[in-house]
Amino acid sequence: MQNEDFEKYLIKSQAYCSRAEKCESDVRTYLFKQHVDADVVEKIIDSLKEDKFVDNDRYARAFVSDAFKFNKWGRLKIRQALLAKGISDKIMAEPLSEIDESAYMSLIESLLKSKLKSVRGDDEYKIKASVFRFAYSRGFEPELVEKVWAKLR
Repeated sequence: MQNEDFEKYLIKSQAYCSRAEKCESDVRTYLFKQHVDADVVEKIIDSLKEDKFVDNDRYARAFVSDAFKFNKWGRLKIRQALLAKGISDKIMAEPLSEIDESAYMSLIESLLKSKLKSVRGDDEYKIKASVFRFAYSRGFEPELVEKVWAKLR
């Protein structure tokens, strides 16, 4: 029975990984939701890694790129999301460092400008607090937000 389960869920997992980039944690969650035994899950993950269906390095690169470009997240939020997926600091360090600094700063600037347009009120303190909270929630570093804020004001 275990061997049949292995083959059946290996094929399902390969199809799952073929649709989009997945990390070990995604596959593990997918298989546990299907009530697969833990030892079978580990065998399947090992097989997927061996066949290059799952690669945490490749996943981290894709995730960092997509989160920055499409979600407009900062390094801190991207890092937290990867940690939640079980990706180590060692794996995520290189993709995070490859984010273009000028593109990063211009993203912060454009997000702050658009947020400034939507903030109502005359109290400078409340406006700044609202804009900074927004930038922090997007995962941008406080010192960089402060630097861009000084440039905008």
